[in-house]
Amino acid sequence: MMYSTSRRYAAEFLGTALLLAIVVGSGIMGERLAAGNNAVALIGNTLSTAAGLVILITAFGPVSGAHFNPVVTLVFAARGEFPRGDVLAYIALQFAGAVAGVWLAHAMFAEPILQVSPKLREGPAQGLAEAVATFGLIATILGGLRFKSDAVPTLVGLYIASAYWFTASTSFANPAVTVARSLSDSFAGIAPASAPVFIIGQLVGAAAAAAFFGWLYAKPAKE
Repeated sequence: MMYSTSRRYAAEFLGTALLLAIVVGSGIMGERLAAGNNAVALIGNTLSTAAGLVILITAFGPVSGAHFNPVVTLVFAARGEFPRGDVLAYIALQFAGAVAGVWLAHAMFAEPILQVSPKLREGPAQGLAEAVATFGLIATILGGLRFKSDAVPTLVGLYIASAYWFTASTSFANPAVTVARSLSDSFAGIAPASAPVFIIGQLVGAAAAAAFFGWLYAKPAKE
Protein backbone atom coordinates (compact mmCIF):
# COMPACT_ATOMS: atom_id res chain seq x y z
CA MET A 1 0.00 0.00 0.00
CA MET A 2 1.38 3.38 -1.04
CA TYR A 3 0.58 6.17 1.40
CA SER A 4 0.07 9.78 0.33
CA THR A 5 3.01 12.16 0.32
CA SER A 6 1.65 14.13 3.26
CA ARG A 7 1.30 10.97 5.36
CA ARG A 8 4.80 9.76 4.45
CA TYR A 9 6.31 13.15 5.29
CA ALA A 10 4.40 13.36 8.58
CA ALA A 11 5.52 9.86 9.56
CA GLU A 12 9.16 10.59 8.78
CA PHE A 13 9.09 13.85 10.77
CA LEU A 14 7.28 12.40 13.78
CA GLY A 15 9.30 9.19 13.84
CA THR A 16 12.57 11.11 13.81
CA ALA A 17 11.30 13.47 16.52
CA LEU A 18 10.30 10.58 18.76
CA LEU A 19 13.65 8.89 18.19
CA LEU A 20 15.52 11.96 19.43
CA ALA A 21 13.14 12.39 22.34
CA ILE A 22 14.02 8.82 23.31
CA VAL A 23 17.77 9.27 22.87
CA VAL A 24 18.03 12.57 24.73
CA GLY A 25 15.28 11.91 27.26
CA SER A 26 16.74 8.56 28.32
CA GLY A 27 20.16 10.20 28.50
CA ILE A 28 18.84 12.86 30.87
CA MET A 29 17.00 10.29 32.99
CA GLY A 30 20.00 7.98 33.07
CA GLU A 31 22.36 10.76 34.11
CA ARG A 32 20.02 11.91 36.88
CA LEU A 33 19.56 8.43 38.31
CA ALA A 34 23.11 7.09 37.87
CA ALA A 35 24.68 9.34 40.53
CA GLY A 36 27.73 10.05 38.37
CA ASN A 37 28.22 6.50 37.09
CA ASN A 38 28.46 7.00 33.33
CA ALA A 39 28.40 3.27 32.62
CA VAL A 40 25.03 2.92 34.31
CA ALA A 41 23.73 5.99 32.49
CA LEU A 42 24.89 4.56 29.16
CA ILE A 43 23.20 1.23 29.86
CA GLY A 44 19.90 3.02 30.40
CA ASN A 45 20.43 5.14 27.31
CA THR A 46 21.29 2.05 25.25
CA LEU A 47 18.31 -0.05 26.29
CA SER A 48 15.82 2.78 25.78
CA THR A 49 17.20 3.72 22.35
CA ALA A 50 17.34 0.13 21.10
CA ALA A 51 13.80 -0.64 22.27
CA GLY A 52 12.52 2.64 20.85
CA LEU A 53 14.05 1.93 17.45
CA VAL A 54 12.32 -1.45 17.20
CA ILE A 55 8.97 0.16 17.99
CA LEU A 56 9.37 3.23 15.79
CA ILE A 57 10.57 1.30 12.73
CA THR A 58 7.70 -1.15 13.14
CA ALA A 59 5.13 1.63 13.54
CA PHE A 60 6.33 4.05 10.88
CA GLY A 61 8.16 1.77 8.45
CA PRO A 62 5.08 0.76 6.44
CA VAL A 63 4.21 4.43 5.92
CA SER A 64 7.47 6.31 5.32
CA GLY A 65 10.09 3.58 5.28
CA ALA A 66 11.25 4.81 8.71
CA HIS A 67 14.60 6.12 7.50
CA PHE A 68 14.94 8.71 10.30
CA ASN A 69 18.44 9.28 8.94
CA PRO A 70 19.76 11.26 5.93
CA VAL A 71 22.41 8.69 5.04
CA VAL A 72 19.81 5.92 4.90
CA THR A 73 17.73 8.04 2.52
CA LEU A 74 20.79 8.79 0.39
CA VAL A 75 21.78 5.12 0.19
CA PHE A 76 18.30 4.03 -0.87
CA ALA A 77 18.16 6.82 -3.46
CA ALA A 78 21.58 5.85 -4.84
CA ARG A 79 20.37 2.25 -5.17
CA GLY A 80 17.28 3.38 -7.06
CA GLU A 81 15.01 2.22 -4.24
CA PHE A 82 13.70 5.64 -3.18
CA PRO A 83 12.22 8.47 -5.27
CA ARG A 84 14.94 11.04 -5.83
CA GLY A 85 12.35 13.80 -5.88
CA ASP A 86 11.65 13.07 -2.20
CA VAL A 87 15.28 13.05 -1.03
CA LEU A 88 15.61 16.72 -0.08
CA ALA A 89 12.20 16.78 1.60
CA TYR A 90 13.00 13.66 3.65
CA ILE A 91 16.38 15.03 4.73
CA ALA A 92 14.85 18.38 5.71
CA LEU A 93 12.14 16.60 7.69
CA GLN A 94 14.70 14.39 9.41
CA PHE A 95 16.74 17.40 10.57
CA ALA A 96 13.64 19.31 11.64
CA GLY A 97 12.17 16.30 13.41
CA ALA A 98 15.45 15.60 15.20
CA VAL A 99 15.66 19.14 16.56
CA ALA A 100 12.00 19.04 17.58
CA GLY A 101 12.61 15.76 19.42
CA VAL A 102 15.51 17.25 21.38
CA TRP A 103 13.36 20.22 22.38
CA LEU A 104 10.56 17.86 23.41
CA ALA A 105 12.95 15.94 25.66
CA HIS A 106 14.11 19.17 27.27
CA ALA A 107 10.52 20.23 27.88
CA MET A 108 9.60 16.88 29.48
CA PHE A 109 12.46 17.18 31.95
CA ALA A 110 11.88 20.88 32.68
CA GLU A 111 15.20 21.82 31.08
CA PRO A 112 15.81 25.01 29.08
CA ILE A 113 14.53 24.35 25.57
CA LEU A 114 17.38 26.12 23.79
CA GLN A 115 20.78 24.72 24.66
CA VAL A 116 24.18 24.11 23.08
CA SER A 117 26.36 21.22 24.15
CA PRO A 118 29.92 21.88 25.39
CA LYS A 119 30.83 18.16 25.24
CA LEU A 120 33.80 17.81 22.92
CA ARG A 121 34.20 14.48 21.13
CA GLU A 122 37.33 15.16 19.14
CA GLY A 123 39.98 13.36 17.15
CA PRO A 124 40.29 11.09 14.12
CA ALA A 125 39.41 8.05 16.21
CA GLN A 126 35.92 9.49 16.74
CA GLY A 127 35.50 10.00 12.99
CA LEU A 128 36.67 6.44 12.34
CA ALA A 129 34.25 5.15 14.96
CA GLU A 130 31.37 6.94 13.23
CA ALA A 131 32.42 5.53 9.85
CA VAL A 132 32.43 2.03 11.33
CA ALA A 133 29.12 2.59 13.15
CA THR A 134 27.41 3.86 10.00
CA PHE A 135 28.88 1.14 7.80
CA GLY A 136 27.48 -1.43 10.21
CA LEU A 137 24.08 0.24 10.33
CA ILE A 138 23.76 0.23 6.52
CA ALA A 139 24.99 -3.37 6.46
CA THR A 140 22.31 -4.32 8.97
CA ILE A 141 19.55 -2.63 6.99
CA LEU A 142 20.56 -3.93 3.57
CA GLY A 143 21.32 -7.42 4.81
CA GLY A 144 18.08 -7.55 6.74
CA LEU A 145 16.03 -6.36 3.80
CA ARG A 146 17.62 -8.95 1.54
CA PHE A 147 17.42 -11.98 3.79
CA LYS A 148 14.89 -11.35 6.56
CA SER A 149 12.90 -8.20 5.92
CA ASP A 150 10.39 -8.71 8.70
CA ALA A 151 13.24 -8.70 11.25
CA VAL A 152 14.72 -5.33 10.22
CA PRO A 153 13.27 -3.35 13.17
CA THR A 154 14.71 -5.83 15.66
CA LEU A 155 18.01 -6.10 13.80
CA VAL A 156 18.50 -2.33 13.76
CA GLY A 157 17.66 -2.06 17.45
CA LEU A 158 20.11 -4.83 18.32
CA TYR A 159 22.85 -3.36 16.15
CA ILE A 160 22.55 0.07 17.73
CA ALA A 161 22.56 -1.47 21.22
CA SER A 162 25.82 -3.20 20.31
CA ALA A 163 27.35 -0.20 18.58
CA TYR A 164 26.68 2.08 21.56
CA TRP A 165 29.30 -0.01 23.33
CA PHE A 166 31.79 -1.21 20.72
CA THR A 167 32.39 2.17 19.05
CA ALA A 168 34.39 4.94 20.71
CA SER A 169 31.77 7.49 19.62
CA THR A 170 28.76 5.57 21.02
CA SER A 171 27.38 5.26 17.50
CA PHE A 172 25.51 8.37 16.43
CA ALA A 173 25.56 7.03 12.82
CA ASN A 174 23.17 9.77 11.67
CA PRO A 175 23.87 13.38 10.60
CA ALA A 176 20.45 14.63 11.75
CA VAL A 177 20.97 13.03 15.17
CA THR A 178 24.44 14.56 15.38
CA VAL A 179 23.25 18.10 14.65
CA ALA A 180 20.26 17.79 16.98
CA ARG A 181 22.34 16.40 19.83
CA SER A 182 24.65 19.41 19.54
CA LEU A 183 21.65 21.39 20.79
CA SER A 184 21.46 19.49 24.09
CA ASP A 185 23.71 20.13 27.09
CA SER A 186 22.97 16.67 28.44
CA PHE A 187 24.47 13.19 28.66
CA ALA A 188 23.67 12.65 24.96
CA GLY A 189 25.17 15.94 23.78
CA ILE A 190 28.01 16.72 21.41
CA ALA A 191 29.69 20.10 20.95
CA PRO A 192 28.92 21.74 17.59
CA ALA A 193 32.66 21.92 16.90
CA SER A 194 32.84 18.12 17.07
CA ALA A 195 29.89 17.50 14.76
CA PRO A 196 31.69 17.90 11.39
CA VAL A 197 34.11 15.03 12.07
CA PHE A 198 31.18 12.82 13.03
CA ILE A 199 29.19 13.73 9.92
CA ILE A 200 32.15 13.19 7.60
CA GLY A 201 32.71 9.76 9.15
CA GLN A 202 29.03 8.92 8.73
CA LEU A 203 29.01 9.88 5.06
CA VAL A 204 32.19 7.90 4.39
CA GLY A 205 30.85 4.84 6.21
CA ALA A 206 27.51 4.98 4.40
CA ALA A 207 29.16 5.38 0.98
CA ALA A 208 31.53 2.48 1.66
CA ALA A 209 28.66 0.25 2.79
CA ALA A 210 26.51 1.16 -0.21
CA ALA A 211 29.37 0.32 -2.58
CA PHE A 212 30.40 -2.90 -0.85
CA PHE A 213 26.95 -4.36 -0.39
CA GLY A 214 25.90 -3.25 -3.85
CA TRP A 215 28.68 -5.53 -5.07
CA LEU A 216 28.20 -8.30 -2.51
CA TYR A 217 24.45 -8.65 -3.08
CA ALA A 218 24.49 -8.14 -6.84
CA LYS A 219 22.70 -10.85 -8.78
CA PRO A 220 25.22 -13.29 -10.27
CA ALA A 221 25.75 -12.90 -13.98
CA LYS A 222 24.20 -15.63 -16.07
CA GLU A 223 26.63 -18.18 -17.41
